[in-house]
Amino acid sequence: MTSPKDQLDAQDWWLLGLLSLLWSGSFIFNGLALKDLPPLTLVLLRIVLAAAILLPILRLRGLGFPKGMAGWAPFFAVALFNNVVPFCLIVIGQTFITSGLAAVLNATTPLFTIVVMAAAGEERLSARRVAGLIVGLIGVVMLRGGPGLDGFGGGTGLLFGLGASLSYGIAALLVRRHLAHSPPLATATFQLSASSVMMLVIACAIEQPWRLPVPGLQTWLAVIGLAALSTAFAYIVFFQVLRRSGATNVTLVTLLIPLTTIVLGSLVLGESVSLREIGGALVIGSALLVIDGRVFNLLRLSPRTS
Repeated sequence: MTSPKDQLDAQDWWLLGLLSLLWSGSFIFNGLALKDLPPLTLVLLRIVLAAAILLPILRLRGLGFPKGMAGWAPFFAVALFNNVVPFCLIVIGQTFITSGLAAVLNATTPLFTIVVMAAAGEERLSARRVAGLIVGLIGVVMLRGGPGLDGFGGGTGLLFGLGASLSYGIAALLVRRHLAHSPPLATATFQLSASSVMMLVIACAIEQPWRLPVPGLQTWLAVIGLAALSTAFAYIVFFQVLRRSGATNVTLVTLLIPLTTIVLGSLVLGESVSLREIGGALVIGSALLVIDGRVFNLLRLSPRTS
């Protein structure tokens, strides 16, 4: 296994770009599928199909299943906060706000992760990170006053999007504490399998999917794309970037996702893009750059002109 690098080469950037398109696609696929499917049923189909795709790959790699309830418990905990809660909040939020804005809100995930890690005593909250959090909050405040967010629905969509980011932060803490030594492919497959069980209960109890009319071909294609491309394949690409470049470098994808989602949302779904939305995305991206700190290192290392 190769060791992570400090600098990204051309292949790393291509992989990050691909990962950005895959995860941006999830917001677009959601927007298409939500025209015919209720949110929880859509999440159920996404998770079940993605797990079905990854399970044969897991078997080919010769990875065994967890043993007993004690072995499965951490995967169920991570599944709750990394799949079930955020996926549901995002798709429900997208019934109120655009896919582009949902992606911008999703870019706040590193901000919430820092807060969760600091509150749990896992990481120190440095001055640079505090500054980044403040800048990120300014970006969210900018979005709060944007078009379509003044009413109840827009505010609800914003809160759901931020709630999903907080949930991802909690999941990162759980993974660090309980699954740090689990193979990445196993973590992805087992958490999706656990999520499938939970979502089956939730969706059946609330939406009763068997009573729904059969969706059209476009909806099924969106669901398959969501499960195969934006979930199963995206996990594989993510782990490849993680293996090559490390956890810090892979978080740079959060800077690319809002941009690609806004572009795709405009082209595929015909969504309008406001200047405030673009401004909020840029401010949140700036916050992530401040937290990352590599920009400051590059500035310090750049040769001085005489």
